Amino acid sequence: MISANDFIPSKYTHSVESGFFQWSAPSNIALVKYWGKKDNQIPANPSVSFTLNNCKTITKLAFAKKENQGSFSFDLLFEGQPKEDFKPKIQKFLERIEIYLPFLKDYHFTIDTENTFPHSSGIASSASGMAALAMNLMSLEKALNPEMTDDYFFQKASLLARLGSGSACRSVKGKVVVWGNQKNIPASSDLFGVEFPHAIHENFTNYQDTILLVDKGEKQVSSTVGHDLMHEHPFAERRFAQAHENLDHLITIFENGDLDAFIKIVESEALTLHAMMMTSMPYFILMNPNTLQIINAIWKFRKETKIPVCFTLDAGANVHVLYPENTSEKVLQFIKDELVGYCQNGQYICDRIGNGAVLI
Repeated sequence: MISANDFIPSKYTHSVESGFFQWSAPSNIALVKYWGKKDNQIPANPSVSFTLNNCKTITKLAFAKKENQGSFSFDLLFEGQPKEDFKPKIQKFLERIEIYLPFLKDYHFTIDTENTFPHSSGIASSASGMAALAMNLMSLEKALNPEMTDDYFFQKASLLARLGSGSACRSVKGKVVVWGNQKNIPASSDLFGVEFPHAIHENFTNYQDTILLVDKGEKQVSSTVGHDLMHEHPFAERRFAQAHENLDHLITIFENGDLDAFIKIVESEALTLHAMMMTSMPYFILMNPNTLQIINAIWKFRKETKIPVCFTLDAGANVHVLYPENTSEKVLQFIKDELVGYCQNGQYICDRIGNGAVLI
């Protein structure tokens, strides 16, 4: 069993004065949701996600050795402009990961980051952002320790990303990623995400995700606050058990390609996530009226056409419309005809399953 201590390095064999790396990392959309966490960003239940392709964060990390090595030193640019309100989150992240990357105080960093999608609108920008930053930091560690194996590199990148944002650990590597201990998934771990190890039916090849931007504004309750409300939640234990059960069902569904069964689990998981929000104390609602209009329209369209299109939701009002590639033409026409009117400024993003982080 791998422990977090396995990722604490010994002496480095090389030295690097300055340089830069640039990585892109995608967002991901959970099919089985994680909601609720323990200390050190450990999930209360396992989750599984599709990695996205077009919704991503691109981060350039420049670094230079400095004389004063007693503190963290970094500048943060978002879309080319200084972004002071992001800095406390990065500071906290560096404090959490220093034990795993003891070189962090040796360098001044310039973090220059941009998204291909709206920030803080329920498209998991913290997931892609923290994953991209973790990949860059691991590239620097690999320069200091060139003997590092690829397995170690990606596992540790996922572990570091998790310490910035839990779901970020699912944005590092793979099309379908599992995070959290699950007895029927070999090598699954609470510490990092792993590529789904079982067979995946061709029905799920190049699966499509069209994201309807119902509300691009900041969420009124952050995911961090929402997770914390699970500690005293009256339905928490049953919910955690349900996630394990649904993940087990998905192993079979991914293998046999049963789209009807897939839809039932994915939509149930989305609604359960929001039910947990509505039944926590204090309670809150992140869906808005247009979210519900879209859900009802999808149900009606699916019943009338028998096309296997479904929805899922993250912790926000936006709707992810999921469907097989061979139904794209009809589903996109339906979206344009009936759903775009519920989107803020008519905006939506066409995405599909991707492969994870990429060095640029």
